[in-house]
Amino acid sequence: MTYLSMIFFQIVAPILVLLVIGVGLQKKFNFNLKAMSQLITYCFMPVAVFLNIYETTIQISVLGQVALFIAIFIGSQMIISHYITKLLRLERKEAAVFKNSVVLINSGNYGIPVAQMVFATQPIGVAIQVILVIFQNMTTYTYGLYNLISATKSGAEIVRDFLKMPIVHALVLGVLLNVFHIEIPQTFRIPLDHISDGFVAMALITLGAQLAQIELKTMINKTILISSFTRLIVGPTIALLVIYLLGLDGEVAQSLLIASSFPTSRNSSSLALEYDIESNTAAQTVLFSTIASCLTVTFVIYLSTILF
Repeated sequence: MTYLSMIFFQIVAPILVLLVIGVGLQKKFNFNLKAMSQLITYCFMPVAVFLNIYETTIQISVLGQVALFIAIFIGSQMIISHYITKLLRLERKEAAVFKNSVVLINSGNYGIPVAQMVFATQPIGVAIQVILVIFQNMTTYTYGLYNLISATKSGAEIVRDFLKMPIVHALVLGVLLNVFHIEIPQTFRIPLDHISDGFVAMALITLGAQLAQIELKTMINKTILISSFTRLIVGPTIALLVIYLLGLDGEVAQSLLIASSFPTSRNSSSLALEYDIESNTAAQTVLFSTIASCLTVTFVIYLSTILF
């Protein structure tokens, strides 16, 4: 078995299996997806983020490098997606969905599980992915919302909604306990560990259940194909250039390159559905990019191990 196929069968294929389980269970039992999503958002993900930050020490210099990379990378994705919509001559609503599908990455219930598998013995790799989740959420509730409903919510409302997110509280609490070396009593640590251990399975099964509701009929069209190509191929290519530009190396470079390769965020579909703006196209883009990412993410992980 080659190293590339080993990466697929040991990292990507298990994710695909959990997605398929989610699809099958949703088809049979028709779960309340909103409740499952809330369980992840308010319980599983915050605990996983909290423990990872609590157990990891990140140097300020590394944090600065990650922040600079994110600013350049996300900015480049915004610019590229803007000009592609002009070239494709998309209508305003279609353009908004296209831009979100390129810029908003599934760093949470896809990215963190991948990072936990790839960097099982290197906590900094997962910690960097957690930081990316925070930045992605900020982008979702600022840039993503602005694209869809710029006239509906004020800047203050968007900031307030973001600050209410449990993952932000978990990050702050994890940093404080880490910095001041405060030990968590076993009475609390044991259940926290159990919840954290269940995050990967819960997140991916839920994502599979969400994908089960998406129609396959019109999934193959020019807009979706170009969007997915930009997200899965152009995105990592730009990320690699930025990594070399900033002189990054080791686990930091490897983690950032892999993080740039994840498919379109389900939040892009959720926002489009909530505000009734090309919701079918948004959902189909999420499904297609997630399926295609099984191959592209495998290659990017392989490439990252060779280059860094």
